Amino acid sequence: MAAGAGGGAGDPSPELLDEAAAAFGLLASPSRLHLVWALSQGECDVSHLAERVGGTLPAVSQHLAKLKLAGLVRSRREGRRQVYLVDDPGVVTVVQVMLGQLAEREERAAVPRRRWSGA
Repeated sequence: MAAGAGGGAGDPSPELLDEAAAAFGLLASPSRLHLVWALSQGECDVSHLAERVGGTLPAVSQHLAKLKLAGLVRSRREGRRQVYLVDDPGVVTVVQVMLGQLAEREERAAVPRRRWSGA
C-alpha cells in the first residue's frame, strides 16, 4: 500500500484519491462488478463470461475493454480466443470483501431473531 494510504500517516494524495475513485467508478456497474467477480474465480474467455453473467457478447466485450484499459483485467491469446484474467489482486480482495460483507448482512436480515421466553 502506498505511503499515506493507511491509518494515521496522513491523507492520501489527490492523485491516489482520483485513481481509487476511477476504479470504484468502474466497479459501480453491476455488470462489470460481476465480471470481476467471475474472473476472480479463474480466467475465462468472452463467450463463457457472457453466458455466466447473462450479457451479450458485445456488451461483455465493451465492459472488459473498459476494465482492461483501467488495468483491472488483462487478456492473453490462447489459440483463436482471448482469455481474460484479473490483473490487480487488490481489486479482487476489495470485491470479495464487499460482496462477502453484503451477503453476511443479507443472511442476518433473513434469519428471524429468536426471542427468549425466559424459561
